[in-house]
Amino acid sequence: MAQRPTPNNKERVLNEHDFIVSKTDTKGIIKYGNQIFIEMSGYSESELIGANHNIIRHPDMPRCIFKFLWDTLAAKQEVFAFVKNLSKDGSYYWVFANITPSFDSNGAVVGYFSVRRKPKSASIKVITELYARLLAEEQRVEAGQASRRKEAMAASVALLTEFLHSKKLSYEEYILSL
Repeated sequence: MAQRPTPNNKERVLNEHDFIVSKTDTKGIIKYGNQIFIEMSGYSESELIGANHNIIRHPDMPRCIFKFLWDTLAAKQEVFAFVKNLSKDGSYYWVFANITPSFDSNGAVVGYFSVRRKPKSASIKVITELYARLLAEEQRVEAGQASRRKEAMAASVALLTEFLHSKKLSYEEYILSL
């Protein structure tokens, strides 16, 4: 992809019974995407296959959420998350994602399988507020200095951990409660 699209405020909404399905290798390179994934992303199948899944990463998503996702997957566990994605035309769409590792016959992770569906609007209202706080913390610490990315990530992880502790819930418990 030559240039990331500029986000706009146009929202795409999944139909109630639609599911987005994709498969990636262990590096996040897209190996398969169903027709709904292609339609919602706005990219052609040939643009998606072989691209990194972050081709649809929206800049409103805090990096600490992706760190949590990758850490959970590295532990060979499935993970649930609310994700705001960026379409090729700059519009966005929210999904409730379930991502699971795919294993070979020896138990080694060979990729990831993700099924996403339309989230409840009440959940998006809550998660949008949390993600905005996490992103603001990342941006505050980083303050335009890419060299401070690790510190920014650590600060937002700490904020998320404190938030979950105040709720007396694990990340998964919190996400599934919404």
